[in-house]
Amino acid sequence: MTTAVRPDAALWRLGGVLIMGAVLSILDATIVTVGIDSIARDLGSSLPTVQWVASAYLLAAAAAIPLSGWLADRFGGRAVWLTAVAIFTAGTLLCGFAWSAPALIVFRVLHGLGGGLMQPVGQAVFAQAAGPALGRMIGVITLPATVAPVLGPLLGGALVADFGWRWMFFGIVPLGVATFVFARRFLPVPPPSGTREPLDVRGILLLSPGLAAFVFGLADGVTIAWVAGAALLLAYGVHASRTRFAVLDLKLFRDRGFAVASGSTFLLGASLYSSMLLLPLYYQQVEHTSALQAGLLLAPQALGSAAVLLAGRLLARFGPRRMMLAGIVLSLLGTVAFTQLGSEPSGIWLTLSLLIRGAGLGAATTPGMTTLYSSLERSRIPRAASAFNVINRIGGSLGTALLAAILHDELSASAAPTAFGTTFTWALAMSALTLIPAAFFPARSPR
Repeated sequence: MTTAVRPDAALWRLGGVLIMGAVLSILDATIVTVGIDSIARDLGSSLPTVQWVASAYLLAAAAAIPLSGWLADRFGGRAVWLTAVAIFTAGTLLCGFAWSAPALIVFRVLHGLGGGLMQPVGQAVFAQAAGPALGRMIGVITLPATVAPVLGPLLGGALVADFGWRWMFFGIVPLGVATFVFARRFLPVPPPSGTREPLDVRGILLLSPGLAAFVFGLADGVTIAWVAGAALLLAYGVHASRTRFAVLDLKLFRDRGFAVASGSTFLLGASLYSSMLLLPLYYQQVEHTSALQAGLLLAPQALGSAAVLLAGRLLARFGPRRMMLAGIVLSLLGTVAFTQLGSEPSGIWLTLSLLIRGAGLGAATTPGMTTLYSSLERSRIPRAASAFNVINRIGGSLGTALLAAILHDELSASAAPTAFGTTFTWALAMSALTLIPAAFFPARSPR
């Protein structure tokens, strides 16, 4: 009787450790947004310069992701993940001690390199360890992606208000240390790898800078950056089709399950998740709330997203296609109220909508991850996790850039509530596109 319990117990411990790392990575990508103004004042720097504190992290993370698959294959997921946590924690501590804006930006690059590796490597480690149990326990590694973006501004606002901006970093250090300690104990030691593929140096020189430039250009509206990034990514595509050991294996897309899940995560990033940008902006610019109050108002979405922990069991019962479609429909229903902001809907209606939206996001995340990792051999999972995160990052950048441009144009032509409502209408239309790949998901969960 006891032998049947042990595997799940070990997976829950492993999942708990990996959740800590994923939360670290995502929190630090979002937490500093509420402290930019305080940092600029304290370090005597201009706001455009300090804005790089946020951008540097995202760019470094984007550049590191393509390397994650090769590193995990070459050195093992456990060693790479522990190293990433150590780099991330050291970068966090250095950020807290930064004496100038340039120093803080440099430390954020170090920060981002560790953070960029943690999420894909952690997903791969868990998927390989879970094996057939992945469908039931997938919520463990998808929960941070749906909850942490909401909690980041909330935690950041509280720390800045009570202790100052440096504690946005100092406050994370103990969590980083604890994550490293627990990971050394609970992360499994992988068996020796049977393959030692050479590092695709040319591919890295094309893909990592291309992805970073593309993400930056879209996020900050710098045309020359995203055009240059797109050119480098196109050149990488040509290179990858001609080389045997590409750093990001495009041959993965020949697998139907991987291709469907990738298309889904791209559109989810471009529509449902990128529209999260609009929510805190609305509460702060239209409702004139503080960063902390905006975070509290967004809490119902995080609470709804926690439903992802139940989604594994529902997935086994209803199958990936029904779960994905149901999650997207719930997310769409939860967005409708925000298209009516020009009519000033009640706060209760918006809160309920956020709860429904969060539940939909949680439910829609689970089938994609399960289909992605269950469709491949375990040896290919590290490379798949790398590709999956790259695709999601590009989709999120595209969607965010588009919605930001629409909001900017609408604000110049109409009142703020109406402008936000119109922008959410575009977000709703984009989100509806995610129903297309969802229809191609398998009807039953892989065994």
